Amino acid sequence: MSDLAAEDQKLITLARASRARTGTAEGAAVRDTDGRTYAATTVALPSLKLTALQAAVAAAVSSGAEGLEAAAVVTDADALDGDSVSAAHDLTPGIPVLRADASGTHVDTV
Repeated sequence: MSDLAAEDQKLITLARASRARTGTAEGAAVRDTDGRTYAATTVALPSLKLTALQAAVAAAVSSGAEGLEAAAVVTDADALDGDSVSAAHDLTPGIPVLRADASGTHVDTV
């Protein structure tokens, strides 16, 4: 049984599904202050590189989100990239950023 609220577990589920669908290194999802969710994956183009969380934050901002309530990243990495967390905190300082493994198990919160 997860120790997370249902809405936070939903973010992990969305991030995990996005990652699985595209086969990328990371999947991320964010929830804005209106309750809307945005999911994204790692972007690795020759002229554009974004972590999954940066891409999810960009999707939220470009859709008019003024703030975030929470974010989640599904990754095999031992820690979240500092620039990724900064992107989420640039929009809303101090929001929880959940890290989960490939199985969707919550590992820690930044």
